Amino acid sequence: MPAGRAACQAGGVSSTECGVWWARPLPPEGHPGLLALLDEHERTRLQKLRRPDDQARYLAAHALVRLVLGHRLGVHPAGLRFDRTCRCGQQHGKPRLADEPGTTGFSLTHSGDLVGVAVSDGPVGLDVEHVRPLTDVAGMAAHVCSPTELARPLPAETAAFLTTWTRKEALLKATGEGLSRPMATITLSPAGSPPRVEEWTGADAPPGPVWLADLLPAPEHPGAVAGFGARTPAIRVADGDAVLLGWRERLRP
Repeated sequence: MPAGRAACQAGGVSSTECGVWWARPLPPEGHPGLLALLDEHERTRLQKLRRPDDQARYLAAHALVRLVLGHRLGVHPAGLRFDRTCRCGQQHGKPRLADEPGTTGFSLTHSGDLVGVAVSDGPVGLDVEHVRPLTDVAGMAAHVCSPTELARPLPAETAAFLTTWTRKEALLKATGEGLSRPMATITLSPAGSPPRVEEWTGADAPPGPVWLADLLPAPEHPGAVAGFGARTPAIRVADGDAVLLGWRERLRP
């Protein structure tokens, strides 16, 4: 694929849109051009992953976010610098652009055969889960659901539970806290109705309204994207495989 087409796939998201790119995992072996985009922190994390599937998901997700953000900001993807400072002071928190703090928000996710990247003008959270066998779904749902949700029928099927999970994790990732904060502080609209936050309790609840949207990037892969604001932006879904392939083609002699 020509590099120009890959650039179109990587950019073109307006300030009123939230862009979401989905791609397949790529093993580090055979993709030195993508591996070269990662910084020392990312390469160290990649090397510590023992399972080849985890390595392939990590490489694809982190190379993809660099390509998308690099095109958006007019910076070489390998030149992007990230600040990963956690509230504890260590470098294992949600990454932020070190040179563009508070301007462009992004979120990464991966599960099963998919990796995803969301980019927006403000904080954003993206999550996807692969539907697979889980033990004691009802028990897990009781732990995830708020008191209000516990008064309703709990999601007993795996797909329904993972839909609830992705919605709540996307919301928590938008705050930058992720699973360090309990999902049970969030009350969502009942099953069968459009996704919406009815209540968010606790000191870490956002001060203003939030938006939430369901995604289904592939069969058996429910997903969700969330951010802050009274209105849900247009969600523009793009081909992350084309972005990754375009970069590989660009480097080919």
